[in-house]
Amino acid sequence: MASSPEFVQYVADQLSGAGTISYRKMFGEYGLYCDGKFLGCICDDQFFVKMTEAGNRLAPDMETGSPYEGAKPHFLIEELENTEFLADFVTETCRELPMPKPKKKKVKE
Repeated sequence: MASSPEFVQYVADQLSGAGTISYRKMFGEYGLYCDGKFLGCICDDQFFVKMTEAGNRLAPDMETGSPYEGAKPHFLIEELENTEFLADFVTETCRELPMPKPKKKKVKE
């Protein structure tokens, strides 16, 4: 079951305290970005965040799961109402994530 655009927008709104949140459709689901860094994804109306040491420090008992078969484990964020915690969690997580690599320009022949 694909995620609903309304749920994706709700998650993005809840994360607004963490920075500039954006999302885009990827492989039938959605990828989430914070200040240009890939943060995690929404699959089947569930919010998954990449695992980092900061995330483990802030929420050592948080449930984990895989957004899709074969994916690395991610934090499964089920408590979306606590916007203060979400902002801190996402901000600290994003500090540890790398910036995306610049896209190479195609050479015309």
